[in-house]
Amino acid sequence: MKIRIIGGGPAGLFYAYLMKRDDPAHDVRVYERDPESATYGWGVVFSDVALAFVRDLAPELYQSMTREQEVFDEMAVVHQGRQVTLAHNTFHRMARIDLLKALHAHCRQVGVPIEFEHRLNDVAAFADADLIVAADGAHSAIRTRYAEHFQPTLDERPNLLAWYGTTRLFDPLSLIFRQNADGLAIAHTYRYSRTHSTFLVEVDPDTFRRAGLDRMSEVQSLTWCEQVFADDLQGHRLLSNKSNWFRYTIVKNRHWHWRNIVLIGDALRTGHPSVGSGTRLAMQDSIALFDACKTCGNDVPAMLEEFVRIRQPGSDALQTAAIKSTEWYENLGPKMQLDPISFAYDYVTRSGRVDHADVQKRDPELAHAYEQLHPERVF
Repeated sequence: MKIRIIGGGPAGLFYAYLMKRDDPAHDVRVYERDPESATYGWGVVFSDVALAFVRDLAPELYQSMTREQEVFDEMAVVHQGRQVTLAHNTFHRMARIDLLKALHAHCRQVGVPIEFEHRLNDVAAFADADLIVAADGAHSAIRTRYAEHFQPTLDERPNLLAWYGTTRLFDPLSLIFRQNADGLAIAHTYRYSRTHSTFLVEVDPDTFRRAGLDRMSEVQSLTWCEQVFADDLQGHRLLSNKSNWFRYTIVKNRHWHWRNIVLIGDALRTGHPSVGSGTRLAMQDSIALFDACKTCGNDVPAMLEEFVRIRQPGSDALQTAAIKSTEWYENLGPKMQLDPISFAYDYVTRSGRVDHADVQKRDPELAHAYEQLHPERVF
C-alpha cells in the first residue's frame, strides 16, 4: 500500500514503523511540520500497563525507549503543606525528545522517510495514496479542513495551564496544591531524566485573573509560579520552552475516518495531562490501526471499520476517565478543606474507576489511614 502520514509525533511515527517493519513493500512516508530537533514539552510518562503494549509488539523499540528512562514506584500529593505518599504507582518517565529520537531511528532503519518542516493543510497532494493517516495533533489541520465529514466536538476546559521544566528532581510523581492570596495553584511534576523534571502549573480562571496572569509576560508568569511554589522548588528555577498559558481542549470526533483518511492520536481524541494518557492513547491507536490492516489486508474501507470496532471501546473508556479527572481539578473548592489523607484518597478515587477495595489492594496504608479518619463509613 501507499501510505502517507501527516504528523511526526508518537502516533504517526509508531504506525509508520509498524507497517514498514511488517512489510517492506509498503510505501510509507511521514510529513512533519516542525524541525527534527523541535519538541514542545518536557517529559512523558507511561504506567507499567501502558508500556507493556510496546514491549509485546515491538521489543526492539521498547529497549530503545527505556534505555535512559527513570522508573519510580510512588506518587505524592502535597496538600496543606503535608506530603501524602501513594504507594504502588509505578511510572516510567522519559524525555519527549528521546522518545521521538528513538522513533526516528527505528523508522529510518526500516526505510521510512520523514520529511521535516513540511506543513500540510489538506490531502490534495496525496490523490494516489491508498491510505492517509492524519496524526497531526490536537489542533489537526486535516481534521479542521474536513470538519464537515469528521464532525469534531472541541470542548475547551476552563482551567489554564503552562508547561515548565525545572532542575529540581521530583522522584515521586508529585501533585502539589498551594493556596495564596490570589487563589489556588496546582503543580503536576515528575522527574523524567537524571537532570530535569516536568513542572506543569494549573490555575482556575478566578486565580488567573486575580493574580494578573492574563496581563503578564511569559517571564512574569514564570516568576509568579516560582514564588507560589518556592518551598517545593527549593531554590531551583523554572525553565520555559514557549511556556505560555493555554486552555486544554477535549477533542472528540463523531466519525473517525472519511474516504481513505483516518484520524489517530490527539487529532482523533485527547485525554488530559492529569491522567498522563495522551502518548499512550496515541500509540495504542497506531497498534489498533496496524492490527486492522493485518485483519483486513489492503481492503481500506474494511480496515477503517475494523479500526473503529476494536479501538473505540477502550478509547472511549479512557477518555471518560480523563474527563472525570479534569472535572475533579476544576471543582476543588469544597475539597480544599479536607485533611491531607482524605484529600489524597479523594484524588485516588476521582475517576470513578477505583473504589475502596482497589485502594485497599494497591495502597493498604492509605486505605487504613482513611478508615481511621472516617469510622462512620461502611466499606
